[in-house]
Amino acid sequence: MGKFIMAIDQGTTGTRVMIVDKQGGIVSSAYTEFPQIYPKPGWVEHNPEIIWDSTKQVMRQALAEASLKPQEIQGIGITNQRETSVIWDRQTLRPVHNAIVWQCRRSAPVCDELRRRGLEGLFHAKTGLVLDAYFSGTKVKWMLDEVPGLRQRAEAGEIAFGTIDSWLIARLTRGKVHVTDHTNASRTLMYNIHEKRWDEELLKVLDIPAAILPQVVDSAGVVGETASDIIGDGIPIAGIAGDQQAALFG
Repeated sequence: MGKFIMAIDQGTTGTRVMIVDKQGGIVSSAYTEFPQIYPKPGWVEHNPEIIWDSTKQVMRQALAEASLKPQEIQGIGITNQRETSVIWDRQTLRPVHNAIVWQCRRSAPVCDELRRRGLEGLFHAKTGLVLDAYFSGTKVKWMLDEVPGLRQRAEAGEIAFGTIDSWLIARLTRGKVHVTDHTNASRTLMYNIHEKRWDEELLKVLDIPAAILPQVVDSAGVVGETASDIIGDGIPIAGIAGDQQAALFG
């Protein structure tokens, strides 16, 4: 392995990849934008396949610009738009619906109903978040309720949920790894920030099977390796953080 780090910054309107040396110097950078999808007023979606394609594109561009071979990359780190939610088939890795973006308000009625049931305090106490459509939990519930047959597939363990970090890692590893980190999990309305685990009571309220959720891992540490046909075989994926937390740390 070489002495360079590849950083993937997957954002709301585009994807950037930077390669840095051990001193933190920027060796190369590549960026591309992708389309936003607005099915209805207040609804915002992304095509997860286009996000993945854009990520592969800029990874390869950054390597070419730096005149580096994949084996010269010592590790990959990922930072991402946080609450945007993807559900995909575990076998084919194909998304079952467009990603529902953090800005999307379609699940606001779900939040209103939970609030009417007096559950806002429960969510706040366990997650530190307000009960709002901004966060992933009600987006996931909306997909399970509204996409025909999806809830049955969830209960059968056929599908996986993740924020964009999880989606990229699944694709980078050819489906071998299904993880997220604490920073992204904490933005879902499903994660108990005090006990550092997915919360069974909140999952029951939202009617979301735990089987679809990723394993929560540390933000720093090797979680898997790239598959050979992506950019190079066996490059460690060794960092995950939501974009705002990554910015704060930086």
